[in-house]
Amino acid sequence: MVRSPPPECGEAVRFVPVNWYAHPSVRCGIVWGVSAIPYADDVLGPEVDVLPLPDVADRLGQPVTKVRQALRDGHLLAVRRAGVLTVPTLFLTDDGEIVKGLPGTITVLADAGFSPDDMLRWLFEPDETLPGGTPIDALRATGGREVKRRAQALAF
Repeated sequence: MVRSPPPECGEAVRFVPVNWYAHPSVRCGIVWGVSAIPYADDVLGPEVDVLPLPDVADRLGQPVTKVRQALRDGHLLAVRRAGVLTVPTLFLTDDGEIVKGLPGTITVLADAGFSPDDMLRWLFEPDETLPGGTPIDALRATGGREVKRRAQALAF
């Protein structure tokens, strides 16, 4: 049964989740705090440098709207750190581009059922058998053929 919002809460929303009264983003029948940009919780250690979206846009030489689109399209992953959407600096090259192979790896991990939190953990997880010691370092070093191969193996 779908309950309607109490009349004292004000204007009701067009779409109300079945369990709207228990959903954390719904208060008085009004949806709050919904982001169209997917992001992960801050599962990375404090030693991992991150950049806010405007700084990412500057490094890429693109407007912030293009960075947001890259996040929606799965070319980058965002982390919410201290309430601000950020991107790990290791996802960008020194030449102002997204690391080669990162969008494909994100797609493979998403197809394997990984959440954004799990993707970030996996990309930064130490692995001595990869060049650089982590999957993201291997992507930066070699373009990531071996990284994508390992990500595909996780799906099975």
